[in-house]
Amino acid sequence: MLYPVPAVLVTVADREGNSNIFTVAWAGTICTNPPMLSISVRPERHSYHMMKETGEFVVNLTTESMAWATDYCGVRSGRDVDKWKETGLTPEKANVVDVPVIKESPVNIECRVVKVEELGSHHMFIADVVAVDVDEAYMDEKDTFHLSMAKPLAYSHGRYYGMGEELGSFGYSVRKQEKGAKAGRKTSKSAEKSRRCRESSKVCRRERRKESNYPAGTNQKGE
Repeated sequence: MLYPVPAVLVTVADREGNSNIFTVAWAGTICTNPPMLSISVRPERHSYHMMKETGEFVVNLTTESMAWATDYCGVRSGRDVDKWKETGLTPEKANVVDVPVIKESPVNIECRVVKVEELGSHHMFIADVVAVDVDEAYMDEKDTFHLSMAKPLAYSHGRYYGMGEELGSFGYSVRKQEKGAKAGRKTSKSAEKSRRCRESSKVCRRERRKESNYPAGTNQKGE
């Protein structure tokens, strides 16, 4: 199969407000304009019916510091445990959808389902991206987003990995070389300026609310 892949935490909620976290490896961008992504989920998972019921979910990017919680949310079912409580992750109100985002995640991608493809072992939820919330801790004074500072997490053949150092930026192989830079490489300063947040046409600076509609440990279920 195709590896490595991002290991993301998906949050969902039912119409009664019971929310849940589960880990997904089959996730990816499928369209730029309009911004869309997909996640593939086994229909027997506890969270499946919540997405089918509400048509909403949030993809929360993970970091090295979230590795334990990411693994836990993939091997424990919300039928049996409260994952918010067990992982210590913090639910916060989203900007658009009625699903909580994870405070500790550097990027929360809010989604609305437009189609479900029943492929076989997994059903693919194809969704519009309706908002992207980014943590201001990784924004500079020029509004450039530096995801690498958050140390994003990847998954490959049953193991979790950090992303390592940057090797180049898009187009660096044909870009005119800067004086003093090695062939085929950009200087680190130039490469740093190249990073931009392009996940969606609607990007929200995340100003954390002091109060949340999803307090941890209150009537929340998950897988």
